[in-house]
Amino acid sequence: MLYRSYSDKLYRSYPNFANGILWEDATVNEVSIDDLDDESFKIFRREALRKKRMTEAELNVSNRELLEKLHLMRDGKLTRAAVLLFYKDPSIVQVGSFIKVGKFDESGLVVYHHELEESFIVNATKVVDLIYLMYLKAKISYEHDMRVEEYPFAREAIREAIYNAIAHNCYMYGSPIQIKVSEDSLTIGNRCILPEGWTVDTFMQAHDSEPYNPNIANVFYRAGFIESWGQGIQKICKECSAIGEALPEYELIGTSLRVKFKALESALIIDPQNQGLHNTTSNEPNYAPNRDPNDPNRDQNSSGHSLDEQILSLIKKQGDITRARLSLELGVSESTIKRAFKKLLTKGIITRIGNKRSGYWKVN
Repeated sequence: MLYRSYSDKLYRSYPNFANGILWEDATVNEVSIDDLDDESFKIFRREALRKKRMTEAELNVSNRELLEKLHLMRDGKLTRAAVLLFYKDPSIVQVGSFIKVGKFDESGLVVYHHELEESFIVNATKVVDLIYLMYLKAKISYEHDMRVEEYPFAREAIREAIYNAIAHNCYMYGSPIQIKVSEDSLTIGNRCILPEGWTVDTFMQAHDSEPYNPNIANVFYRAGFIESWGQGIQKICKECSAIGEALPEYELIGTSLRVKFKALESALIIDPQNQGLHNTTSNEPNYAPNRDPNDPNRDQNSSGHSLDEQILSLIKKQGDITRARLSLELGVSESTIKRAFKKLLTKGIITRIGNKRSGYWKVN
């Protein structure tokens, strides 16, 4: 039986169960296997092998065979879960199948935002970096001449909470996963229908794993994104406690589930000009989230520094920084970063030391 971990009673009681099929298992006619995203498959195979959740033999098969192993095909067709996980535009299955991240000021107004609309696999690999590079800034200190960065939220806790939201979201409602970031809190919201008899208090206790989307959750487990024994929230609480952060607060309003993280006070600093709370230091590089690629001034930030100067500044601080991280940090496309690197290399301004995997950049 495909759903071996579920009793027939529980399986049939789910609101997304219709005509004997879970919502995620309905087939999609508009997308074929050849239409799926190669990068998504590469990421999945790499992470599943790295996390030892699947063997090399299990992964060294065709995409069709892999999808069949993961129960993402039915009657020779892709399921909704397969398209959501491995297709570049999941909205073809359901409007709202994306992640929305927003920065809010003290009055609750949106300062800037991003929308991640790629496959669930790709979104999962990008969203945490996006938040920590463009929405949060570390408090910087030095110990024995070593730079120490202290962020206001436990990274692994945020990662686990976001991945849980992606895996267990009720997508048929058409609402995106929403991540709201302010100076003193970070809130993750998704649509959710709890198993019978569950309350938000159940989350904070030992409990069995009962995923709302069994096959999406299984793929996330195989990729090492989430746990499979109902231990995800225990992991979140453990990570928060490890840095002295308060435990997250869960709230269920109708079908909207929210988890709120309160910022670690020691990672917040006071702005001497207005006594406001900030989690960035004045010597950190400026950045321009959601910068318009057609803006004629896109190669400069608010301080007037050129893109080349910004890249060199970041390379000096972190020689092994990737182009993807530079793209997020500076708010420009990876192709723009690639062109800038080519120019800097040609002029002899930077040099690559070592190989692509373990090397680093050096400013000459």
